[in-house]
Amino acid sequence: MRQIAIALAMLVSVCAAGQKPCTKATAECEQWVKLGATSRAMVYSSYSLTTPNANVRRALVMVHGTNRNADHYFETAMGAAFFADALSDTVVIAPALHSNDGGCKDKLEPNEVSWSCGGDSWRSGGVAASDKKLTSFDFVDEILRKLADKKVFPNLAEIVVAGHSAGGQFVARYAMANRVEESLAGVKVSYVVANPSSYAWPDAMRVLPVNDGAPANAVLEWNDEKIHTNYGFGPFADAAKVPKYDQWPFGLEGRKTGYTVGMSDELLKKQLVTRKITYMYGQVDTLPLGGFDDSPPAMAQGATRRARGEAYVKYIHDTLGATSQAIIVPECGHNDRCIYTTDMVWPLIFPK
Repeated sequence: MRQIAIALAMLVSVCAAGQKPCTKATAECEQWVKLGATSRAMVYSSYSLTTPNANVRRALVMVHGTNRNADHYFETAMGAAFFADALSDTVVIAPALHSNDGGCKDKLEPNEVSWSCGGDSWRSGGVAASDKKLTSFDFVDEILRKLADKKVFPNLAEIVVAGHSAGGQFVARYAMANRVEESLAGVKVSYVVANPSSYAWPDAMRVLPVNDGAPANAVLEWNDEKIHTNYGFGPFADAAKVPKYDQWPFGLEGRKTGYTVGMSDELLKKQLVTRKITYMYGQVDTLPLGGFDDSPPAMAQGATRRARGEAYVKYIHDTLGATSQAIIVPECGHNDRCIYTTDMVWPLIFPK
C-alpha cells in the first residue's frame, strides 16, 4: 500500500533514547535469537534486543502468514505503529520461521533453524525440521523472555503477540498453550488473532450447518459489521468420514509431538479462558481466498473464516465461560494491512 511506504519514509525524524527505530525489513533490522545449544532464529526488530532502552514501554510481536514473509509483516506492523504514534515507545518484532524443508526453499544462514514446511507444524508448536529439541512456540517464548529482561527494557510493561491468517492460527494456539506468560514478572501479555482458517477446539463438538452456520448464510455475512451469534453446536455428523477432525491442531486429541506434549487438556482450556485474547475478523473475509484451509478437519469448523471465528468464540464463551473479545474490522477482507492499520485496532496492539 502506497500509504505504508509514505509513512515509513517519514520515520527518519523519530528518535527514542538516542536510538532511531529501524523501519525497513533489511539486514540492518535483522537480529538473532539463540535457541538451544547451537541453533538460532532471525527476527526483524525496530530496536536492539540487547542495548538498554528506557523509553520502550510496550512490545508488538507480529507473526507472519503461510508464506513465511516476516519482512512484509514487519513493515505492516511498523506502518501501524507510525499511524498510531507508537514508534518511540514500542519495540516491534517480526519473527521469521524460515524453512528449507520439503517444498520450502528459504535460504538459511549458518546454524539457523529450519522449521517444518508442510502441514500445520510450525503454526501449532510443532518441532523444527533441523532440531527435534526445538518447537516453534519455543522461539516466541524466548522472544518474550528477552523483552521482559529489565536490564534491556526496564520500563516495558506489556507485550502483544499478534498474527494474521496462518499467523493468526499460530497466535490462537500459542495463547492457549504457552508456558512462559506467568513467568514474566511485571509484564502483561495479550494476544490479537486475525482471520485464521482454523482453531484448536476444546472438545469434540462442532458448529451445526444451520442458521448462521449454514454455508449459504455464512458466505453472505459480508453484508454487515455485526458479530453473528445464531450458531448451534452438536456432535460432528461426518466424524466417521473425517476421523482426524478433532486431532491437534484442530482439536486437543492426538498431541504426540511438539510443544503441547504432556500438557493436560484441562490446562489448555484454563489458559484459553483466562488469558487476554482478542479475535478479529475482516468484514468481507467470507470467500475461500488467501490460502483458505478447505481440508475436511477445517471445514468441520464452518464454511468461512469469519463464520468459523464467530462460532468458535461463541462456543468457548458458552461452554467454558471465556471472556475473550471478538470484533469485526469493517470493509477488510483477508488482508493483514487492512486489518492492522485500521484505527479501531490500534488500542489493541498498542495498549496505553
